[in-house]
Amino acid sequence: MRRYVVTNALICLAGTVWYLLWLTAAPGPVVLGYLFMPAAMGVGGLAVHALRRAVPLAPAGRRFWLLLEICCYLFAAGFGVLAVDAVRTAPELPAMPPLGAALIGAGVLVAMWGVAQVPLGVSSWYERGKQWLDRTIAFLGCATVLWHFGISPMFWAPEPWTPSALAVLLLACLFAAGSVTKVSYIAGGPVDRRAMRLVASTGLIAAAVALLAVLGGYHGILPGQAVCMPVSGLLIALGARRQLSAATKPRSVGKGNVWLPYLAVLAVDVPVADVLIRPWHWAPGIWEGRLVVLAAVVVTALVALRQYVVYRENTRLLREKQESEARLRHEATHDPLTGLANRALFRCRLDRALETGPATVLLADLDEFKTVNDSLGHDAGDGLLVAFAQLLRAAAGPGAEVARLAGDEFAVLLTGDATGEELAGRIAAATAVPISDQRLLVKFSAGLATAPPGTPASAVLRQADAALYAAKERGRGNWLRYADGMERPASAHARLGGDLRRALDEGEFRIVYQPIVSLDDGGIVGVEALVRWEHPDRGLVSPADFIPAAERTGLIVPLGRWVLRETCRQAAAWLAEFGPDVLEKAAPNVSVRQLHDPDFVADVAAALADSGLPPHRLVLELTESAVLRGQHVSRVLHELHDMGVRLALDDFGTGESSLSLLRAFPAAIVKLDKSFVDGIELDEPDTPAAHARQAVARAVAQLADALGLETVAEGIENQVQADRLLRLGYHVGQGYHLGRPMPPERLTEIFAARRVRAAA
Repeated sequence: MRRYVVTNALICLAGTVWYLLWLTAAPGPVVLGYLFMPAAMGVGGLAVHALRRAVPLAPAGRRFWLLLEICCYLFAAGFGVLAVDAVRTAPELPAMPPLGAALIGAGVLVAMWGVAQVPLGVSSWYERGKQWLDRTIAFLGCATVLWHFGISPMFWAPEPWTPSALAVLLLACLFAAGSVTKVSYIAGGPVDRRAMRLVASTGLIAAAVALLAVLGGYHGILPGQAVCMPVSGLLIALGARRQLSAATKPRSVGKGNVWLPYLAVLAVDVPVADVLIRPWHWAPGIWEGRLVVLAAVVVTALVALRQYVVYRENTRLLREKQESEARLRHEATHDPLTGLANRALFRCRLDRALETGPATVLLADLDEFKTVNDSLGHDAGDGLLVAFAQLLRAAAGPGAEVARLAGDEFAVLLTGDATGEELAGRIAAATAVPISDQRLLVKFSAGLATAPPGTPASAVLRQADAALYAAKERGRGNWLRYADGMERPASAHARLGGDLRRALDEGEFRIVYQPIVSLDDGGIVGVEALVRWEHPDRGLVSPADFIPAAERTGLIVPLGRWVLRETCRQAAAWLAEFGPDVLEKAAPNVSVRQLHDPDFVADVAAALADSGLPPHRLVLELTESAVLRGQHVSRVLHELHDMGVRLALDDFGTGESSLSLLRAFPAAIVKLDKSFVDGIELDEPDTPAAHARQAVARAVAQLADALGLETVAEGIENQVQADRLLRLGYHVGQGYHLGRPMPPERLTEIFAARRVRAAA
């Protein structure tokens, strides 16, 4: 692209040098001055052609540069015809021949069409209309100046110009005004904005030629042809080079010029001042003054319209800003889902209420809300929260403040003598029927606390929270009023959660293994991994205490991941030391929180890969409540089954859907719950209790056998139970009679002794 730019620069330089020499030494015939313009436009057309071949362009950009190339060739042909006519009229300067004027006019029209087709990146009708208004103002201002100082003097000149020359110059001035106003609003897109400005500057060259012709008359024509016009070809070549550079090195998108309409208003004032100062513009038969004043009036009217549009837009923006600020203030103090006050606003209003009198706070949350979320999905959970919020509003009445503090936790503020028990009763009555679009029957738990004036809001909320915790400890659907000492269990529970995090970091957890035993010969066929916490101050903490806290805080996920990896490692170590017959399965327990962890399947795969334990020797024990948790859990369980990991359904027989689960759940092992084993050896065969207990145990064994599943009887505490279960069809059992949970070192000793006996 550089060679086309250099060539056109040399053509412009040659034209300037020739004209300077012509003024002093007359070097050659005058026709030479008419050759520079067609040569420059021809080179400009070749530059555009090279650009279109060099880089792929967007359709709009490709169309623009094609039309510009055609324009260059039409200009070259038209000015070539003028140069040929200059040979015929030498030594006089030629008038514009009709054919040349037609070609040049066609070139101007093609260029105008190409510029008009360039998109401005405005999509909305409002923005497009506003931009058209701005461009019309700018166009009229620019066109008025060009008309008054460029074209109009040619009309009223003593020696009138030929119609073809006037038509060409008029089109050139229109192109100048239109292209300048168009490119001022191009922010970027398929045509580079700087390249477009270079091309549009060729219109200003035409305006400069017209001004030279007006000011210089006969002597102004030749410098326009030899010096000014060839610059158009140079500008086009520079524009093509700029477009090529932009295609290989994209630039940031700029902004359109918003100042152009105001500049146009100032520009139109110059012709108005001129027609007012020079009275010949108002002479009879000369309508120049009237036309300029009319243009100024139209521009002024359009500017007034533009200011009205801007005023309307500013008013709209101000209104939207005020609405946005109001919305942000509301969102900062209200819950977006239910529309209730949030925790910050509730505490503020509680503080204000306690400044003037006593206040009662009722804290309530939905029982088993997490089950709704996990089984029916978050949309159903959100619908339940909205329905419960509406229920609370209706039950609390207009004088109470209702808030959603977090999750499924709500609060109601009552002032004056209201104690809250009546409100709790109304809420209980309202939740006695199904609510929400899913028609769900839910229960709620609540804690009540009343404080005298001057009590800090945090203290009242803490008391209500302690009462809520105590109510939930009693079971579903309870509410309690705060009493001294209620916060101690809650605070101990909270401290337990903090201790769990520290225990995980400091390695205070241990794994013990309870043997799973063959009832036929008493041999160990597997182990269940059970986690124990050796607290440095409290000693051995019961799993019944810390597992619920781990579930509540989410720490069950990293704890379960550690148990899984350690179980796989220990089982693989036993297999490596004692051979493949030492152990058929190692079974850690899995919680529902782990099943919802998106990395759980990857954690199982990593534990197996790192330890080298075969997948079929790993058994994951799950409760029925964990399995009934929706599509995500079902997908996870099938992925584990496809990996070769076996799944055991723990506590089987205690749920309502246990039998139907066996059809959808990819179980390999069914573990009969301890409740069906307890006392089975004490029942007389003919008593109803014995018949029912043994019938369930026998049915589970037969059903599992029909489905090809293994069975394990849990909670065996004496040999009589073991014998009776064996007769009922159970060949594998687990319980304190068969083996208590023990550290891995003790099991290693048992496996070693068994190997010695086998060798003997």
